[in-house]
Amino acid sequence: MKICAYPDPILRKQAEPVVNIDDEIQNLIDNMGKVMYEASGIGLAANQVGAPKRVIVFDINYREKGKDLNVLINPTIVLAEDKIEFEEGCLSVPDFQDNITRKKYLKVKGVDRHGKPIDIEAEDLLAICIQHEIDHLNGKLILDHVSHLKRNLYRKKIDKLMKKGDNGYGSLL
Repeated sequence: MKICAYPDPILRKQAEPVVNIDDEIQNLIDNMGKVMYEASGIGLAANQVGAPKRVIVFDINYREKGKDLNVLINPTIVLAEDKIEFEEGCLSVPDFQDNITRKKYLKVKGVDRHGKPIDIEAEDLLAICIQHEIDHLNGKLILDHVSHLKRNLYRKKIDKLMKKGDNGYGSLL
């Protein structure tokens, strides 16, 4: 399993709701966790690894407290308040960071990997991470939050690398 990189079309696909949490979904979750930790990420959406399912994993504290993988299936934001600006990057948009404005506080509902309903209250980095991953499930990237100019400059940079035959972006990953 590998992380899909921009401009892979799977990143623009709306993820489908998970209806049955079976062995396939459990394996997907386990593999997503491994890939996220190996890439030193704090969150990952299933479509970032080529599976357009409404599943996200995240762990914003893994460097400090050890690994504690959080799983949210079919997440829905039920409340979003205040604003925060934060410099974000993305595992699927290598070598790009920019300040993104998001909601500072969230209430999110969904189910865990065992199908148990969960409600999460999140603020600051956790709220940013969850919004970022839900954006992926909706086919949206951090590039959609930046100016047209910055988006075009990044697109040209990637097009140039791909014309050189560097479809994996080489040193950008």
